Amino acid sequence: MLNSLTIAQELNAEVKGNPVGFQIDAVKQVDDVRFSENDIAWCSDKNSALLETLSTGTVIISKTAYSSIEATAKSTVCYLVVDAPRAAFSRMLQVFFVKKAVFGTIGQGTAIHDSVKMNRDLVAIGANVVIEEECVIGDHVVIDHNTVIKAGSILHNNVKIGANCTIGGVGFGYEPNEDGIYEVIPHIGVVELSAFVEIGNNVCIDRAVLGATFLAEHVKVDNLVHIAHGVSIGKNSLVIANAMIAGSVKIGENCWIAPSSSIIQKVSIGDDSLIGMGSVVLKNVEEKSKMAGVPAKKLN
Repeated sequence: MLNSLTIAQELNAEVKGNPVGFQIDAVKQVDDVRFSENDIAWCSDKNSALLETLSTGTVIISKTAYSSIEATAKSTVCYLVVDAPRAAFSRMLQVFFVKKAVFGTIGQGTAIHDSVKMNRDLVAIGANVVIEEECVIGDHVVIDHNTVIKAGSILHNNVKIGANCTIGGVGFGYEPNEDGIYEVIPHIGVVELSAFVEIGNNVCIDRAVLGATFLAEHVKVDNLVHIAHGVSIGKNSLVIANAMIAGSVKIGENCWIAPSSSIIQKVSIGDDSLIGMGSVVLKNVEEKSKMAGVPAKKLN
């Protein structure tokens, strides 16, 4: 049985209001009209006025938010006061509510080539997954249903890949022959995903013509993203839904590539940069830049 105080201990939170807490059965939004005694939510500082509407239950808030309602705080509400409520809320979900991967499981219909290097006791692979020849799969890797890992791909420890993805497919690279007919350029490179990379659903990451399409540690890729051949993405960068990263693009560390943005071939994005929603990047971007528009221009 999960209790408010158990959560408070995990989050190193100060308990205010109801000192004994409640049994926790569900997570809800703080403004949900059905919010009840056995529910928990979090509240940002900008929405702290909503705290006045609560009559019961448990809520994770900042010290600033609690100070704003301290005079009217209710003894029937359990306030868990932390430094960073959103991060604390995320931590709570991870520890108490997220279904954990069961390692050592391989779903029905999955086909793994005999040459694949992998410890089957330390992976969690869904149904109808295909892992082709000469792939290397690290420990504690999670691959969801219907994903295809093409030949030679390298997945380091703790990589997570969603459903319906293609990792290591041939990129869109063509050259006209003597008759002017376009023929595909052979792609003999690979895709390499470093430790703790996370890939969403319906993502395509193409293999390099030579060398590797490379994602560094802790890169996060959202649903419906296309990353073309020879791309390099630095540590801790995020690429959000519907973004298109063209061939041989180099993205630095700690970058934010917003939804539906497009980056043209061979452009470099400096560290700590932000590319705004729907932007089209046609030129190199200096580090710590904020870019937006079509074509993308630096914001003041």
